[in-house]
Amino acid sequence: MIKLRDLQYLDAIDNFRHFGRAAQSCFVSQPTLSGQIIKLEQQLGLQLVERQTRQVMLTPAGEQLVLEARKVLRAASAFEESAQALLDPLSGDLHLGLIPTLAPYVLPHIMADLNTRLPKINFFLHEDKTRHLLRALDEGKLDVLVLPWLDDMDKFERYDLFEEPLLLACSPQHALAGKKHLTLNDLKDQQILTLEDGHCLRDQALGYCFTAGANEDHRFKATSLETLRHMVAGNMGITLLPQLATQGLIPGNAIRYIPFAAPPPVRLISLLVRPGYSRLACIREVVSSIRTSVDGLFNYQG
Repeated sequence: MIKLRDLQYLDAIDNFRHFGRAAQSCFVSQPTLSGQIIKLEQQLGLQLVERQTRQVMLTPAGEQLVLEARKVLRAASAFEESAQALLDPLSGDLHLGLIPTLAPYVLPHIMADLNTRLPKINFFLHEDKTRHLLRALDEGKLDVLVLPWLDDMDKFERYDLFEEPLLLACSPQHALAGKKHLTLNDLKDQQILTLEDGHCLRDQALGYCFTAGANEDHRFKATSLETLRHMVAGNMGITLLPQLATQGLIPGNAIRYIPFAAPPPVRLISLLVRPGYSRLACIREVVSSIRTSVDGLFNYQG
């Protein structure tokens, strides 16, 4: 009988491509993990792993079977979750994923209430780019995601949390700094500083800016919103920032944040779970808590 632990070892090898790091992630020694993989190969009669001096990779058979292994691991995890939900749906571990352009700005507003409302839930927070979070959710490594909704996420169940306006950020010396509100026409022919590829906020902001006739500033792509803010503060360009990210360490008089006239550009922040996720009573409490925590945050006055 194949053991779940052996499937976890195979999954770890595919994730880390290194026996040592894979063993560390599974909390076993490297010889233990390596030996169990050899036994699994013997049991199946297939070579699953290519062992080279500096690189570890799966064989074609291993690549195919690791996908099946993940299905089994997801099913086992769902079984445990269902049992836990029957015992006490509002207890246990909950792994929550967020993106870097949201996590540091929304967590201070929501975590205190979540911990108060769900005292028996152990929240584990994971920050990563959207595509990595979606994969982790699909594979059962995360329970829920809180992130901006995109059209290609419809395979997951969705609970809308709030709409966050995007504001124009510019230095006080910029030509637009004197305006109280902006329209699409104000962005025509402007050069917009952006995040690097892989951030969903980049695509959302550029979509709005391109509609307005603005252009992307190709001289630099930032890795974080804080980098963008410092560039704006140095009068190196303008950008669009989510409202929650406009409250930072840079003095308020160094950057001018200007709202857009209705309808403003917004990003819809949603909570995603896998279809058929068993702990829906817990999810409903999380959704309700977050909605309550952010209520009233977005009455921005320019």
